[in-house]
Amino acid sequence: MLEKLDPHSTYIHKDDVENANQAIVGSFVGIGVRFQTIPGGPSEKVGLQAGDKLIRVDNEVIAGVGMKNAQIRERLMGDINTKVKVDVVRKSEKEPISFVITRDKIPVHSVDAAYMIDKSIGYIKLNSFSRTTTEEIESSIKKLKEQGMKDLILDLQNNGGGLLTAAHELADQFLSGDKMIVYSEGRAQPRQEFKTSKKDAFEKGRLIVLTNESSASASEIVSGAVQDWDRGLIVGRRTFGKGLVQRPINLSDGSQIRLTIARYFTPSGRFIQKPYEDNADYKKDLLNRFEHGEYYHKDSIKLNDSLK
Repeated sequence: MLEKLDPHSTYIHKDDVENANQAIVGSFVGIGVRFQTIPGGPSEKVGLQAGDKLIRVDNEVIAGVGMKNAQIRERLMGDINTKVKVDVVRKSEKEPISFVITRDKIPVHSVDAAYMIDKSIGYIKLNSFSRTTTEEIESSIKKLKEQGMKDLILDLQNNGGGLLTAAHELADQFLSGDKMIVYSEGRAQPRQEFKTSKKDAFEKGRLIVLTNESSASASEIVSGAVQDWDRGLIVGRRTFGKGLVQRPINLSDGSQIRLTIARYFTPSGRFIQKPYEDNADYKKDLLNRFEHGEYYHKDSIKLNDSLK
């Protein structure tokens, strides 16, 4: 049934809801392992290292038996303060090593990096827009200013978005005065405007926003506001093109539907969403950009009518 709707209206199985919400909530309960140990997490504290190969969880073999990632994740995650035993293979050791790890609340940070490139230019890499994004960004900007930052590079490459409110609050950090940041409107949703509401943390310095084809949704809200108000320079490749707002609807069995309820528009009225009448073409869009040479030649870029 959802296939008849837009490509961003989705059904999430009850076993996947918690994982799908991690980037938005800003935390999860587990042992603190993804592709590597999470700094300060339970796994790092007991001595697990990047490169360790997980082979057993609570004496159950998980390596080489065709177990899916979701099944492994289910065994690693659990209630806070409970324990789990893991066995790993480490290149420097002849025999597997065992660890007993106490599960804890693991923060999922939005800011991957924040540092000074030189004496006056700061750099912040943002990977998502969650409930903790505003606090993290404000803290990062404050620390960089204390180190002498005058200008800022905000890296939104590969940032697939997240909370609309977080995008609003981030753009608010850069825009002064009474300005529109974004507005949304749907067939059954009245127009809702998001404007600047406070003194921004970075209003005077030069601003560059880095984007690519995987910068989507909330990333495009921030980029669009910066561009429309001529607040900074957008550098990189054309963004993904997602201009639809979803509302999560929790079902009685624990699963969830994320249903599109509105469109959002940049301050100048641009609708960012790329066409999706042909679902097959929509899914192949990034491949088509590559085949048309867009990643290498700016004159190969094909803009949607709503952006011209």
